[in-house]
Amino acid sequence: IGGGPAGLAAAVYGASEGMATTLAEDTALGGQAGTSSRIENYLGFPAGLSGDELAARGALQARKFGVRIKLAARATTLESRDGAHRVRFDDGDTIAAKSVIIATGARYNRLPLERLSDFEGVGVYYAATQTEAQACAPGPVAVVGGGNSAGQAALFLSRSCSAVHILIRARSLDKSMSRYLVDRVERNPAITVWVGTEVTALVGKHQLAGVKIRSKDQAKAASHLAVRGLFAFIGAKPATEWLEGQLAQDSHGFLLTGRDVPATWLEGEAWAPLFLETSRPGIFAVGDVRSNSVKRVAAAIGEGSVAVRLAYERLQASGAEPS
Repeated sequence: IGGGPAGLAAAVYGASEGMATTLAEDTALGGQAGTSSRIENYLGFPAGLSGDELAARGALQARKFGVRIKLAARATTLESRDGAHRVRFDDGDTIAAKSVIIATGARYNRLPLERLSDFEGVGVYYAATQTEAQACAPGPVAVVGGGNSAGQAALFLSRSCSAVHILIRARSLDKSMSRYLVDRVERNPAITVWVGTEVTALVGKHQLAGVKIRSKDQAKAASHLAVRGLFAFIGAKPATEWLEGQLAQDSHGFLLTGRDVPATWLEGEAWAPLFLETSRPGIFAVGDVRSNSVKRVAAAIGEGSVAVRLAYERLQASGAEPS
């Protein structure tokens, strides 16, 4: 369930191992990674590749191995009985399976600003692709966030925009951004990093014309930045509401797996969750939806492939034959 890198990898490896596999995605294949303009630290692609390209190649591989891809289908309920799991979708379909791999990822956090919805799509964006870059060029833009996605977006936008302002509330980029990206951002003359800074308001009538900011850095004190685009990369919330608390979660709603599952969730039975297994046997969590996951494409793909092997082991341990 979920068509990001983790879900696509699970589908490809599951089908390639001969198991009947269905991949369900509610919006578009690729997940959060699919919105990245360029992924440069993925092994084997020294020139990088776009999130769209990665998703397209993954979907092609999945279909090659016989994966049934179910699009525009949002999971709404999960039921388990006698070792079988049933997932109901908002289109009325129900899929029964011996194993379920949850890869629903996380949804973008939105800035708590008035009139935000008025500018979404016409100045406020949650992805930095060629389409958004063309809409903002050649004017200056602002990127909110200090993670790798924000850094990649800033570098990409600097090619077509006269200036890129990175706004972060922290005192530096070092804690949240990979070192190679920090170095490239700091060397780019078109990029300015505003530390200890937050956006307080949006300015404009029908199109974004600027943002009001509040900064603790007196050397760069300002109350207004004229920008044509505001790109928000401020984290995300796990897409776990549909589970209705049936599986163990951490304080932020991310799914607990393996040794992190509290003993109180194991129903007093003599079993221990495998590495990526949730508090219910045969149900696994991979990628961004999992607590303490590494927020990297390569890690998500690795988890998706490993989960298939663990699902096979669980089926064998329970006496159910994989099909």
